[in-house]
Amino acid sequence: MNSINDYTDIVGFETIEEIKKIGSYLSGKIIQNINSTPVGGGVAEILGRMVPLMKEVGVDARWDFIKGGERFFEVTKKMHNSLHGMKEDITEDDFRHFLDVTDENLREMNLYGDIICIHDPQPIGLVKIKNNNNHKDKKFIWRCHIDLSSANVKTFNFLKKFIEKYDYSVFSSPLFAKKLKIPQILISPSIDPLSDKNKDLPQQTINDVLEKFGIDPEKKTITQVSRFDRLKDPLGVIDVYRLVKKHVDCQLVLAGGGATDDPEGIEVFNEVVAKAGGDKDIHVFKLPPASNIEINALQRASTVVLQKSIKEGFGLTVSEALWKSKPVVASAVGGIPLQITHRHSGLLSRTTEGTALYVKQLIQNPEYAKQLGENGHEHVKRNFLITRHLRDYILLFLKTGFKEDTVYL
Repeated sequence: MNSINDYTDIVGFETIEEIKKIGSYLSGKIIQNINSTPVGGGVAEILGRMVPLMKEVGVDARWDFIKGGERFFEVTKKMHNSLHGMKEDITEDDFRHFLDVTDENLREMNLYGDIICIHDPQPIGLVKIKNNNNHKDKKFIWRCHIDLSSANVKTFNFLKKFIEKYDYSVFSSPLFAKKLKIPQILISPSIDPLSDKNKDLPQQTINDVLEKFGIDPEKKTITQVSRFDRLKDPLGVIDVYRLVKKHVDCQLVLAGGGATDDPEGIEVFNEVVAKAGGDKDIHVFKLPPASNIEINALQRASTVVLQKSIKEGFGLTVSEALWKSKPVVASAVGGIPLQITHRHSGLLSRTTEGTALYVKQLIQNPEYAKQLGENGHEHVKRNFLITRHLRDYILLFLKTGFKEDTVYL
């Protein structure tokens, strides 16, 4: 792990000193983060980088996760899709099972934090314990990482009973805010510029990764890095590639891992392989955990990076690619427009045909592609690095854990 001081050359000495100062005000408070999985997905990735940095600046931050069987995660995946506006058949028995597993976790888990930050819907019901005598002084924050703008009413109302028990809710975009009785805070996610996934790589390392996966370093490359999830539309990415291929000789890379709380991943991966149909210029990889150097290299070797999501809470892969100064074509959904200003720091699209047109334009106009990538890098540097995210969280914890009239000197 990097030290907080290692970020000084990127964001400046004053920014780092400010983070250390405000972190010291949380001395004596325990911040307990809880989510559904330690591996896979953006939440686990962010917490894995954020918690150690919090500790370094004086915040006693910790990270735990709930337990759940196969059926529980099948139910929560259906809830996830439903909250993104997809049609799912969630039965009353499904909701009961969700509540039963929540109660099991409440019996087995130690909710020891002074401030307890619950991430996403899977562990949301843990707030039920808030009014118990042993927990009445604890503060609860619900951090929502997903796009609720078109949430199914039945599913959202089921969760709303829990959400409104929290002291604060946190969303990634103002578009996701809902009518709630509790305060809503806007905090965008971030990337770590010094992680293995984002740090500078020697050209030889990039070449070695391309050779490992059989990718032609001389051919124009379209890449999408994401979990194999229908909401990421990997089948639509293949459609884009085939439209572009009619005009430009190119290859496609579809690479990503899985998450332990996503039971659909293998099924979607198999659908992608089937649709690729043995095309030698379509490279599909299901990467194991901790394949960060490989992802980094694949993005850096790309001519154009895609994020063709149907729904997207934020899309860390967009900021990852922009940080590497790569031109990005992405769907104009969820938190992606926060990261891309159309025709300035990337290109936003709403259709398969439009995405293909933009990709073709970028391949055929490398100077324009380069300028978009450079603008995107600066936008990420100003807005979506882990140091800004760390500062936002510390300020939220200060607001949550102390009286409104507390003065910090």
